[in-house]
Amino acid sequence: MEQQQRHPLLEVKGNKAPSRLPLPGSRLKRGPDQMDNALEPEKKRIRGLGTVTKIATSHPRAPPLTSVPQTQGQTTAQKVPKKTGQWCSTAITTVSKSKKPVAAVPAQKPDTSAVPPMVGGKKPSKRPAWDLKGQLGDLNIELKRYRERTQMLDQENQQLRAQLKEAQQEAKALGEERRTLKEELAKVQAQAKQGQQELGNLSARVLELEERLGMQEGLVQELQKEQLELQEERRGLAARLEEQERRLQASEVALSSSQAEVASLRQETAAQVTLLAERGERLHGLEMERRRLHNQLQELKGNIRVFCRVRPVLPGEPIPPSGLLLFPAGPGGPSDPPTRLSLSRSDERRGTLNGAPAPTTRHDFSFDRVFPPGSGQEEVFEEIAMLVQSALDGYPVCIFAYGQTGSGKTFTMEGGPGGDPQLEGLIPRALRHLFSVAQELGDQGWTYRFVASYVEIYNETVRDLLATGARKGQGGECKIRRAGPGSEELTVTNARYVSVSCEKEVEALLCLARQNRAVACTAQNERSSRSHSVFQLQITGEHTGRGLQCGAPLNLVDLAGSERLDPGLALGAEERERLRETQAINSSLSTLGLVIMALSNKESHVPYRNSKLTYLLQNSLGGSAKMLMFVNISPLEENVSESLNSLRFASKVNQCVIGTAQANRK
Repeated sequence: MEQQQRHPLLEVKGNKAPSRLPLPGSRLKRGPDQMDNALEPEKKRIRGLGTVTKIATSHPRAPPLTSVPQTQGQTTAQKVPKKTGQWCSTAITTVSKSKKPVAAVPAQKPDTSAVPPMVGGKKPSKRPAWDLKGQLGDLNIELKRYRERTQMLDQENQQLRAQLKEAQQEAKALGEERRTLKEELAKVQAQAKQGQQELGNLSARVLELEERLGMQEGLVQELQKEQLELQEERRGLAARLEEQERRLQASEVALSSSQAEVASLRQETAAQVTLLAERGERLHGLEMERRRLHNQLQELKGNIRVFCRVRPVLPGEPIPPSGLLLFPAGPGGPSDPPTRLSLSRSDERRGTLNGAPAPTTRHDFSFDRVFPPGSGQEEVFEEIAMLVQSALDGYPVCIFAYGQTGSGKTFTMEGGPGGDPQLEGLIPRALRHLFSVAQELGDQGWTYRFVASYVEIYNETVRDLLATGARKGQGGECKIRRAGPGSEELTVTNARYVSVSCEKEVEALLCLARQNRAVACTAQNERSSRSHSVFQLQITGEHTGRGLQCGAPLNLVDLAGSERLDPGLALGAEERERLRETQAINSSLSTLGLVIMALSNKESHVPYRNSKLTYLLQNSLGGSAKMLMFVNISPLEENVSESLNSLRFASKVNQCVIGTAQANRK
């Protein structure tokens, strides 16, 4: 036991007195007073030897000792090379009992007693540097205390690990329970949805039965009224009969037979009235069903749809007379959106000689939808939202705005100035809708890319409305070309194609296009668009998981204002320029009508190349395309003639049938 306690000591052999030299690399620090105490015995011994002129108080520094980690219960000794000096020759042995290396300390005097351990948790007074045994005892006590603390921490660690394992098992059980509850919640939600659908069907059925009940009650009231009338008439006849009996007793038999015949005829009349009412109700139901099925059939065939929009009267304009424009109710009554329009026109050529006012001629038109002056931009877009969404499914879509100058075409397509959200046109609303739907489809694995271009056709010349900087007005001529050999896709050379992904990018393009578009003052509008603007959005969709692709263009076209030429107009330089613009506009609009008629008649040759407008849009006019035309008219009486021409052209287009639309998918 004593030998084990002496293992960490440093023994010095070769001298009778133990060395007080500090071990090189030792962690013990000494102050000046301690260093003097350690050297005191050496000084005494030197005095006995004689007079010495110089006392060595410092020693050369030895290289650090190498300690080897040990496992508990094992000891390893390592010898350090001997150092020879003036006073001593040492052999140092370092012994370690634990894994951590223990630094050697200076040897202590044989007759020095160990310093008592700490009492009451307080450290004893500082031990002298030569009391190595006491220092070793203190280190052993501290080592024992650290080992006890390590064991206690190990036990706490094991307890925490057990608690962690229990918490993980409990979390796993809660996760299983959460998944089960989510599945049950999904089932309950599906059942609730199905219940709501059934409730909606039952509500519709109840409304239908209530409507039929109201009609039956009205019929019963009519029959009761008729019954009262018949009773009154019967009383009158009875009075007459009594009078006739008093006056002519001989005609009693004839009168009785006449009364029986009258009663029979009245019963037959009542039966005919009831049968006629039943047949009328049945005929009305069949007519409503026929219209609904016809409407579905027209949509499935992909017919051209025509909407009519009447702009409101602007401040400073004369109020039109009442009855100029009428909007009859829809087929289902006032609750249905209007689909008909009546325009009244006074024919001055048919005026009478006596100065009486000329008779009024009424013109009736029927379209897929009619928007009165009070209709807002949001209401208009709701009618075409599903058509715009068809472009995401791979169907080419083309929407026109047609009408005379000043009828609200540009307002319908692009919106009003000032950035008011309520006045936004179809182009920004359509792209916002497409971005929103594309983002929703992204959750299903679809990714879409949108590339926009904006050109105008002015006097049969194609111009890029998105040109900026040096390209503006100085770029090469824009021409319509095939995308590649054997390709049906058309592109415009020297035109910018901009990839867009948000509404702000589209707003910037529209602002730039407004600045570059050709406008001029006309007799109808002080700022009239003198060109056809074509906003093209090429949509490309891909589902990588299923290997599906689709692509189609969305064309939003603001046609130039249509005006008839005034033969009596004096032709100056500016008037000749306006005349040339009007001739080019009317020619391209006429070609557009001819192309639509040729497609409707399934003609072998369609004159696409007769106009740059129809040539650019040929892939969105025929084949698998879906088309919609807005005919914009003015509510003013002075524009009745131009409005009538626009309505007649739109009515012809509305009668055209192109065929079934097919998606462009791969």
